[in-house]
Amino acid sequence: MSKAEGDKWKRKGREEEIMAGRYLESIGWNVLARNFRSRRGEIDIVATRDNILSFIEVKSANQITERDLEHVIGAKKRNSIIETSKLFLVINRKYKQYRIRYDVMLIQESACLRHIEGAFAEHDGE
Repeated sequence: MSKAEGDKWKRKGREEEIMAGRYLESIGWNVLARNFRSRRGEIDIVATRDNILSFIEVKSANQITERDLEHVIGAKKRNSIIETSKLFLVINRKYKQYRIRYDVMLIQESACLRHIEGAFAEHDGE
């Protein structure tokens, strides 16, 4: 892949993450962080609603089902998200009592195709 192609995909990914954040805000979520990074990984969006703290992976998708998620977000990626979420919680202790959830948002053609709540759990990353 050329640098120009790589830049195009990065730009598309960022646009999809912005779209996902706007969608979440439109349905009552408070976006706390975008692209939260640690040396272990990155979380696309961190958001709260009520007493839920959700760590959200945004993916570009055509027709992905929940059965396909294991292949789309493999064990290594899930573990990376989980480990990075632990750092977020160490830094942001005020969310310690929140219910933690790992979601996936599938974006297709400028729209949120699907928000899969609880797409995986901490023990899934092992």
